[in-house]
Amino acid sequence: MAQEDAAKAVDGLRLPGLNNYAPASVDDALAIADTGEVTLVAHLNEGGDEIPNGLVWRIFGTQPGPDDKLPLVATARGGNSVFELAPGSYLVHAAYGRAGVTKRITVSREPMREDLFLDAGGLKLNAILPGGVRIPQNQLRFAIYEATEDNIGDGALILPKVEPGSIVRLNSGTYHVVSNYGDINAAIRSDIRVEAGKLTEATVEHRAADLTMKLVRERGGEAIADTAWSVLTDTGEIVYETVSAYASMVLAEGNYTIVAKNRDRIYQRDFSVVPGRNQDVELLPTDLLDTRNQFPD
Repeated sequence: MAQEDAAKAVDGLRLPGLNNYAPASVDDALAIADTGEVTLVAHLNEGGDEIPNGLVWRIFGTQPGPDDKLPLVATARGGNSVFELAPGSYLVHAAYGRAGVTKRITVSREPMREDLFLDAGGLKLNAILPGGVRIPQNQLRFAIYEATEDNIGDGALILPKVEPGSIVRLNSGTYHVVSNYGDINAAIRSDIRVEAGKLTEATVEHRAADLTMKLVRERGGEAIADTAWSVLTDTGEIVYETVSAYASMVLAEGNYTIVAKNRDRIYQRDFSVVPGRNQDVELLPTDLLDTRNQFPD
């Protein structure tokens, strides 16, 4: 539990082998004469170049305080960083996006350099429709999870609402990625491998379409306001409900039933979603369930 608390306290990052920690205190500043100079350098992988920026460094003491928390001795942001530390043992954590590594170091009064290897890479995600048609960026989001051993369900959530085309820095390994097109049921799940020192670009194909539904008196007519909408799958599951003149949504490929209620009249129509074919779906007087109860004059 203490380790989980530490992870939450440090921007949601994992700190392997560390317990919770206490914030650094300015009252614990050390005299420079009694310290040693430590230069910290981070790499994506062994043999890789130094990471020039975007790092967050945190240095912890190794002895818990009275509150059973590890003291946070110093922090820095950027690329390579130089610290003045009293001789002794420390835990150094380097974070680079959602990638991180922890290393124990021993400081003396002699200048020293420590290299940390994050074993990390980047992941860039995108999605398209059949035929390579681009999806509007504001309708597309990704979520990244830990991969489960049995490949069933989503593991622990690492990062929600990842924008398409952005680069996420992660430790090497396999991740479970969910791509959502719209807010209903158009979702693609895939396991993606991130390799250390490399940028992995992955594009998934959504088989879905953007639909607008309206109740009209005649084809191409004005939508009737205050209509209650329900959209059901071919198995009877309700996937969407709203009350408005229009019902706009993204739906996955498949067969659906649309039900519209206006005043005491109920209209129903079966329709199919064809991937990539955006369309308006109109319900007409002929879709009225009780044909004796038509639109009033």
